[in-house]
Amino acid sequence: MHKLEHKGPISSVAAQGGLIATAGYDNRVILWNDATHEPISQGLHDHLVNHCEFSHDGNYLVTASSDYSARVWRLPEMRLEAVLGVHKDDVDMATFSPDDQLVATCALDRVVRIFNRQGQCLKELYGHVGNIISVMWSADGNQLVSSSVDGTVREWDVESGEQLACHDLDAVRTDTIAFDNQGQILAGDDHGRIAIISKTGIVYHQAHRAGIKKLVYSSDREILATLSYDRSLAIWKTNLDGSPLICLNRTEIPAVIWPRAAAVLDAHRLVVGTFGTRYAIYDWTKDAWDVEDVSPGNGINAVICHDGAVFTVGDAGSVLRDGQLVAEMGSLCNFLVSADRALFTGGQLGTLFDALTGKTLYQHHSPLNCGVYFYSAGKPHLAVGCYTGEAVIFRIADDGQIRKIKTLKVFDNAIKGLATSGSQLFAACASTDIAWIDGEFLEVMNKQYRAHEKIVNACALVGDKGFATVSRDKTLRLWMNGVQEIYQSPHPNSVKSLCSSADGSVLMTGSYGGTIAGFDVKTRSWINFRRPTTAGISSITYNEKNNNFLAAAYDGSLHVIN
Repeated sequence: MHKLEHKGPISSVAAQGGLIATAGYDNRVILWNDATHEPISQGLHDHLVNHCEFSHDGNYLVTASSDYSARVWRLPEMRLEAVLGVHKDDVDMATFSPDDQLVATCALDRVVRIFNRQGQCLKELYGHVGNIISVMWSADGNQLVSSSVDGTVREWDVESGEQLACHDLDAVRTDTIAFDNQGQILAGDDHGRIAIISKTGIVYHQAHRAGIKKLVYSSDREILATLSYDRSLAIWKTNLDGSPLICLNRTEIPAVIWPRAAAVLDAHRLVVGTFGTRYAIYDWTKDAWDVEDVSPGNGINAVICHDGAVFTVGDAGSVLRDGQLVAEMGSLCNFLVSADRALFTGGQLGTLFDALTGKTLYQHHSPLNCGVYFYSAGKPHLAVGCYTGEAVIFRIADDGQIRKIKTLKVFDNAIKGLATSGSQLFAACASTDIAWIDGEFLEVMNKQYRAHEKIVNACALVGDKGFATVSRDKTLRLWMNGVQEIYQSPHPNSVKSLCSSADGSVLMTGSYGGTIAGFDVKTRSWINFRRPTTAGISSITYNEKNNNFLAAAYDGSLHVIN
């Protein structure tokens, strides 16, 4: 019998009455006994699970998933009670009203919805112009508050569905919100600020060096915890009657922790999400982490053909050559870049590694998402795309050593993909924008705003000087000779990965739903659509040796595409 544990990153955690719930990118929701740390039962979605939350009476759990649904489960057996449908995109969050009779959801279709607990949609609230990331109820249940990548926090009247207020946070993405005991709205943004929103206005507090991914408020102790992609967790005292927040403690987050998931466990502990098999615990009174029983996940985030072999890296930070361990990076890695005999990787900690030795080459203040090898002034270079929108440029010496020569601010949001044509670089951004960069002068030449309707996930070279992009909007777009071409993909879910064949005749795409599809560039038609796995396709590479593609999945599997 298989041990009940997660096979992919834990994206959300919740705690209530001696129970802990975890939601994962392996489509699982697992219920745990806090006292014994043993799993009790599980529920399944058809796609990755983004959020989980207990009802206030502890009898139910609600979950939100990228399968376009939220689901209500009866506890402790995790019996499915209701499916909350009608969403037209990934559901990022679902939360019970104070009386547990209603559920509010927010989705990437930019709509806040209110359901009864039986799954009937009662209201749809429109106003956000960007993907909605979080939603919460006021203490009396009469209002909802939502935050979005459009840089606003909005207040809604539950009875009428009318928007009551729109707070503009300087057009900065805001992932996480909370209420304090004074009824003020606390919001964490991508600039690392805490916005304190009250009836008298907005006060900002600079809390972190990179985006705040999770706010957790303890009403009993009036303590606020913030988790950031600068790899720190901070504890703040909040009952200060308008005075600045006081930082009681700041601690480095262990490599296995995913800062987007945390919840109050008791008077002095947080339960926190991980990139591994189960949750972790942080005691803020002792400044102590309990990660002892967390094993690294086996998910693959990047695959590449290098030096006649297939290399992979993923959640565990283990670089494998043809399935055999080469080196340990010690933290989750997002990409692999081949540069002649050298191989580079990096990821969640913001560390750039020599993938063949595990040696640290460079440290950034935010996670590293992607990279590309290119030539500038006849010399080999490496560009690395960062979560905070910078492209860090390195010159590669003849002996393989690298030296940083420039940090180029390309976007205000995460760079999701980099590609090159000769000395020209191309960058794709989570904000839906794209950019062309002069590789000789290392300056942005041109930008296309709103190149896609939703997040751009990857890019690749097409032909001699053209580029292609794929997106959460499920389209493939070609950018050739100043002309944009749009092709609706057959993927039912967000398109995550993209790779071109050596001759540029075929583009291979992969989705978060585990589907792959080829695109014949000459005929402009889709080919070879299928679903080799129920896990998402994280990365695709072209294998010139065998003249085929290799697709890596978040469940740790590799799939050959002839």
